[in-house]
Amino acid sequence: MEAVVQEQAVEAVARRRPARVSLEAFTFMSPTMLLVTLFFFVPVLLLLWISLTNLSSNTFGNPLCVGGAREVCEALGIRAGGVEFVGLSNYRRLFADRFFPKILRNTLFYVFSTLALFNVGLALVLALLTTHIERRVGFLFRAIWLLPRITPSVIYIMMWKRIAADAPFGILNQFLMPVGVEPRFWLKEAPWLFVIVTNGFVGASFGMLIFSSAIESIPRDYIMAAKVDGATTLQIIRTIIIPLIKWPLLFVTTYQTLSLLASFEYILLLTNGGPGLYRTEVWSLTAYHRALQTYFGNNQWGYGAAWGFVLVVIGIIFSVIYLRVFRFNELVQEPKIDAL
Repeated sequence: MEAVVQEQAVEAVARRRPARVSLEAFTFMSPTMLLVTLFFFVPVLLLLWISLTNLSSNTFGNPLCVGGAREVCEALGIRAGGVEFVGLSNYRRLFADRFFPKILRNTLFYVFSTLALFNVGLALVLALLTTHIERRVGFLFRAIWLLPRITPSVIYIMMWKRIAADAPFGILNQFLMPVGVEPRFWLKEAPWLFVIVTNGFVGASFGMLIFSSAIESIPRDYIMAAKVDGATTLQIIRTIIIPLIKWPLLFVTTYQTLSLLASFEYILLLTNGGPGLYRTEVWSLTAYHRALQTYFGNNQWGYGAAWGFVLVVIGIIFSVIYLRVFRFNELVQEPKIDAL
């Protein structure tokens, strides 16, 4: 009888343990969940609501023109205003925009070119180089590469405008003229080159730091054993380093993709979407222009919010794709321990 009672008590404790572990986990995660809810989910819901209205600077009228006074104001020619629910009309207007395909192509080209060449590609190369040289020299090189990131955006872009300026002021022209290259306004001739480079130099520094830390954390025994077996440096990078930094690769790729999708500051300061008609206009810059920088002072917040909400959906889609490509489910599995 006592054995049965003890067995029932053990089973009761076992049933309570998962609930206790779940409660502890949720308690530990609650501050993060609160912040994510306040600063992501709530703004996204507000963005969705605004995108379903005709909210603009024209919808704010005289605050006295409410209720029965609205008809009197309209008869007197006083704008009454008022926000109205318009459903999906902003989204229909968005997809019917004649420049929608061009802006989408510009965005995809900008994101993936900058991501592959600089934010992940160059960042990984810099991390590998600076972790395979003398430690203090590598630290100094990484510190120098951080200068574009800590430089104020306006000053940073003014430097690039000076480099790409037309003759006789352009620094690039002064270097190329002696070798027979005709001077030209390079920012107008090759705007995408400077858009990608200016953003890439800043973005590469973030990935460089993450990848460097991840590479430094790899046990040296693995690399020494591979060298003893005769592995070359490229073989060590391909078979040891890259597989062991999948987590940082996933994080940097996902974070930088979302960052590039939402960033427009340097493009705004460098080209403002030009030169010409939407030549370097990207999605986030279009949302800014539609919502906050339109002609005649009419800020179309509802229409700009529609562009912004579609951008949120695009970011979620890319995140899910990255989780599948990097096999996120396998990364979060508990390590398998062989029982002897």
